[in-house]
Amino acid sequence: MTEASSTGNAATPILARQARYLAGLARRAPSIHNTQPWRFTVSGDAIELRADTSRRLSVDNDGREMLISCGAALYGLRLAVRSLGYLPQVEILPGPAGQRPLARVRLGPAAPMTADERKMLAAVPHRHTHRSPFEAGPLPAGLCTRLQDDARAEGATLTEIEPGPALRRLTAMVATAGRRQDRDPRSRAEISRWSHGVTSPARDGVPAHAFPAEPARTPAQLPQRDFDLGRGLGLAPADGPPPPVIAALFTPGDSELDWLRAGQALHRLLLRAAAEWVFARLNTQPLENPLTRTLIKEGLGLPGAPQMLLALGVSRTAHATARRPAADLIEP
Repeated sequence: MTEASSTGNAATPILARQARYLAGLARRAPSIHNTQPWRFTVSGDAIELRADTSRRLSVDNDGREMLISCGAALYGLRLAVRSLGYLPQVEILPGPAGQRPLARVRLGPAAPMTADERKMLAAVPHRHTHRSPFEAGPLPAGLCTRLQDDARAEGATLTEIEPGPALRRLTAMVATAGRRQDRDPRSRAEISRWSHGVTSPARDGVPAHAFPAEPARTPAQLPQRDFDLGRGLGLAPADGPPPPVIAALFTPGDSELDWLRAGQALHRLLLRAAAEWVFARLNTQPLENPLTRTLIKEGLGLPGAPQMLLALGVSRTAHATARRPAADLIEP
């Protein structure tokens, strides 16, 4: 590892030389439908993160889901800088997404990775959104508390929704929103565009092994989005034990900055979980509608805006989802 000053031109060769590595690690972040809506630019002594608005979903009217995805990539970029032996210095940039960089990351002081960071880095290759059944049994002891600490460190809150009236209300709202969106031609077109059969060479989107061909036959908490649409493409099993933990990730407000914070918190806690072979089924469909987000906020009594619903469980198998080549993500 090369030592360098944290300021000025001394950092430029390190970032330029490591740009493909940094983008390669950041690209493993979760994104809505695995759209990977991000690009990176080496600019002087910094790497800039930009939104790729060509990959924004048409149903994502305000760009919220795109920016949550970009926030996740930003956390991946920060972790990549840590793996080089430096503290990242992050500057969030104001202005409309798509017309300017979202964030600028520079090398800060030299500092070795912590043991926790090394575990999270090792989990990057196998972390994935889990749409198959989980194993029966609880999460590892103390993990939920650590995930909540991770969310809090990024300016968000993760709250577990215990079985009972609140979870029943949430399940009903998710089911109602899902049925409405399943009938929406725009939503169906997006799913069809971003879900692929087993022979597809696509390096983005949701592959056949990651979704079932038919809905679960047993009642499920937080019904999943139908990625198959009756095409018979899905390979994942549909039925299994209910997930042991249902949680909501929320932020104090509902601004672009909150969405970026939510994405960073999401990726951080998902890596923490994956380090212990715990994965998440992410439920974003009901949150695409601002009115439904408000209803869920009020129904759960959340002191903030819900940004992601998660079902967490243990799985000892991992099938990482493909990503676009790092070289394709770096702008000159």
